[in-house]
Amino acid sequence: MDNEILLLGELKEIVLNLPELPGVYQYFNSVGTIIYVGKAKNLRKRVSSYFSKVHDNRKTTILVRKISDIKYIVVDTEEDALLLENNLIKKYQPRYNVLLKDDKSFPWICIKNEPFPRVLFTRNVIRDGSQYFGPYTSVPMVRTLLDVTKRLYPIRNCNLNLSKTNLEKEKYQVCLEFQIGNCKGPCESLQTEEEYNEGIAQIKDILKGNLSSVLSHLKGKMEQLAQEYKFEEAELFKNKISILDHYKSKSTIVSSLISNVDVFSLDEDENYAYVNFLRVVDGAIIQAHTLEIKKRLEESKEDLLALGIVEIRQKFFLNSKEIILPFPIGFQLKDVKIIVPQIGDKRKLLELSERNVKFYKLEKNKQLSLRTPKSRTDRILEQMQKDLRLTELPHRIECFDNSNIQGAQPVAACVVFIDGKPAKREYRHFNVKTVEGPNDFASMEEIIFRRYQRVINENGQLPQLIIIDGGKGQLSSAIVTLEKLQIRGTVAVIGIAKRLEEIIYPDDPIPMYLDKNSETLRIIQHLRNEAHRFGITFHRNKRSKEFITNELSQIPGVGDKTVELLMKRFKSVVRLRSAPIEEIIKEVGESRAKKIWKFLSE
Repeated sequence: MDNEILLLGELKEIVLNLPELPGVYQYFNSVGTIIYVGKAKNLRKRVSSYFSKVHDNRKTTILVRKISDIKYIVVDTEEDALLLENNLIKKYQPRYNVLLKDDKSFPWICIKNEPFPRVLFTRNVIRDGSQYFGPYTSVPMVRTLLDVTKRLYPIRNCNLNLSKTNLEKEKYQVCLEFQIGNCKGPCESLQTEEEYNEGIAQIKDILKGNLSSVLSHLKGKMEQLAQEYKFEEAELFKNKISILDHYKSKSTIVSSLISNVDVFSLDEDENYAYVNFLRVVDGAIIQAHTLEIKKRLEESKEDLLALGIVEIRQKFFLNSKEIILPFPIGFQLKDVKIIVPQIGDKRKLLELSERNVKFYKLEKNKQLSLRTPKSRTDRILEQMQKDLRLTELPHRIECFDNSNIQGAQPVAACVVFIDGKPAKREYRHFNVKTVEGPNDFASMEEIIFRRYQRVINENGQLPQLIIIDGGKGQLSSAIVTLEKLQIRGTVAVIGIAKRLEEIIYPDDPIPMYLDKNSETLRIIQHLRNEAHRFGITFHRNKRSKEFITNELSQIPGVGDKTVELLMKRFKSVVRLRSAPIEEIIKEVGESRAKKIWKFLSE
């Protein structure tokens, strides 16, 4: 305890010396490992709040207890603090920070840094001067974009080095791609680099989402060619315009007045937060993505959304000057206008993002339930509940059976199944005390009463289902007793008739027949067989003990206590008969031992 107080004093001194400036703080444990990274507008106020109040969240309380050292980094702005926090979290992955679950390798479109650049699909970003567009969250979207650009501007897909030197040496010949019209043959200088690069510039505009400028350029070319009476060439440009218009029609159109805007929205549950992002250029959504964040502490929705914004803007290389949010996040991004719309087109756009993030969360939870299906036990219990028309899952089932031979030694057995499996420690057997003669109905009333009167008195657990092994008579007797105990409406009761495996309900004159292969019937049969076995075993042991007692009690001078002592030691008459007389003498003395030995030897 003294060490904790001393440690708290050292931390308090660190906290009091923190600057009141924006920055990032790092908490270390006793072995020097970073366990938490956080950002702050005011480092001293933010860090001191961890130690100056009682935290509702248990994890936060545990975090504070584990802090052994504090370090910090001062930055110029709140945005810098947020960026630095994001990078440090990804680098060190501290135990108590959120976990950005976004480690997939997304597809990109790459325009290579080379003469007559190729346009390629890739998942690897290589810093070689090439230009990358993306990342995209949909591979079909990438394929569609590449198909559109290829149809608009035939570009090469070979990996030849088309340097000026190689072209002057005429090292290459056109291939099949040229013959079928997919390439204009720059390898044999059949297409100039200037013309080729003009097409590449148009492709870049398309990939940036600037369809309006590309369409305007194509329409201008078409009209110019038409005025020059070059109708065949003008027809080619008309076809390109048609292709681009078709692609544009498939894009989600929001409003032509909204241009170059990023939209972010947030949804969360107990363990995860989800940040959805939509990118809008020229009134069309050209990019969408949802980031999943694993929560660790009691993070605020503002902190979660801010972290998601920084992560997505870094990953997608976003530079939009306007972002739309559902609520303020408490800090300002440099040269970025933050809007929280209440009405109009921008509000509708935000609602679209919010719908997307809700659908993502629902789909994720649905997939999780499919990957982790309910256990076999839950499935069986649900099936039993459905088959037997029960109001609740039968987690605890108790089954009763009577056993007697012409009214002699009447006994009963109760077996218990928990979650569809035998709980043998809970099995009980009963000697019928108040019934004389072979009266199964009265015996059942007595046993049910004794069983559940004790459960009630001891505040024990009542079953969800009671099964009576027998017909309507035994079932009715059980019902009468349960009504006396005032638990009839609490527990479901059914009977099972041995001959045809009929399921009998108290208030239904027509029995129910379950499918012979159903798991419900198999469990009921297992219960019934266990009750029968347990009851018969008890009945046999009782008859055997009574027979032994009667047999040994015939010996002059041997009473019930002596017989009980002998059975406790030797277990059976067979073992007693084969035992040396010296062992019997040890138990009952020499005089009685000789009488017993003589009786058993005759």
